[in-house]
Amino acid sequence: MPLRVTSLRLSHFRSHRRAALVLDGRPVALFGANGAGKTNLVEAVSLLSPGRGLRRAATEELIRRPEALGWKIRAGVAGPAGAHEIETWAEPGQSRQVRIDGKAATQTALGRIVRLVWLIPAMDRLWTEAAEGRRRFLDRTVLSFEPGHAEAVLAYEKAMRDRNRLLKDEMRDPHWYEALEAQMADSGAAIIAARARTAARLDAAQREGDAAFPKAALSIADPADAPCPERACDLRAALRDGRGRDMRAGRSLTGPHRADLLAVYAAKGVTAAQSSTGEQKALLLSLILANARALAEETGAPPLLLLDEVAAHLDSDRRAALYAEVQQLGAQAWMTGTGAELFPPGEIEAQRFRIGDSGGTSILEEMP
Repeated sequence: MPLRVTSLRLSHFRSHRRAALVLDGRPVALFGANGAGKTNLVEAVSLLSPGRGLRRAATEELIRRPEALGWKIRAGVAGPAGAHEIETWAEPGQSRQVRIDGKAATQTALGRIVRLVWLIPAMDRLWTEAAEGRRRFLDRTVLSFEPGHAEAVLAYEKAMRDRNRLLKDEMRDPHWYEALEAQMADSGAAIIAARARTAARLDAAQREGDAAFPKAALSIADPADAPCPERACDLRAALRDGRGRDMRAGRSLTGPHRADLLAVYAAKGVTAAQSSTGEQKALLLSLILANARALAEETGAPPLLLLDEVAAHLDSDRRAALYAEVQQLGAQAWMTGTGAELFPPGEIEAQRFRIGDSGGTSILEEMP
């Protein structure tokens, strides 16, 4: 069964005091003026997966103002994992909570039910921003294939924070470091291997894509001054041998936290960073679609696609190619745009909703 959101209900979430959508499985087109609340709806869908959603917002930022009550998202989901009712919410000053089919659950459990891939305007800077953004993009992609990747990342980051604290305090007793470095080495090796598997998946899936989107040859690189070993035993040795240098720097200089995702426009042999703005966008979209194709191949169903303002940045040919790919995949794509003309019925068969604003409150209207 294809993955679908069958219903979505919001309470005091961003600009939406109340919102309720009943969905029939087709792609979803949300259109309206800037600031009306389209992206807020798509962000709510992104919170059906682990993490902080497509804007990486803190729970307090999601609260509707001025009421400042707790927010809540409730969704019916059907897919390869069966039909489920998902609830996620947060009260002011508290962390996000999750319930699946009426039972308390972890965010990791969401990743086993809902697979998500998204593209938002902020990602247009992916190839020119600092490496941290590309690592985050890569890890989010890994997570779509391997939900357990989140646990490895969290374990690595916790151990690294504790080790960095020792480094800053200039602790020299090796016994303080050994357990932390063992944890960093084990989880770090798992992170490196998962990233490599994901890059290979994307490379293979791009070869099956539409010719309208350029192919990106991917590689994962370490900084020249601190190459990161792939095996846990070698990474542990590198951390041990690098304590002196790391202490002088006040932080860990070796490990997967310093890796970078590199892409080359394969047809031209030019790096993504040196490509034109339009080419950078097309390369990114090629990876998003490759991610969706690979997931469909591995899981038997495409992921949910969240495509915020994507049509506005494509020419008519690439827009038509995108919609053809979405329909060929059979994916429920959530797409936003300023006008209905961006989602012509002849190009995309979608369930359409107009989003308006009334005194700071978003209003939804389903269109024929």
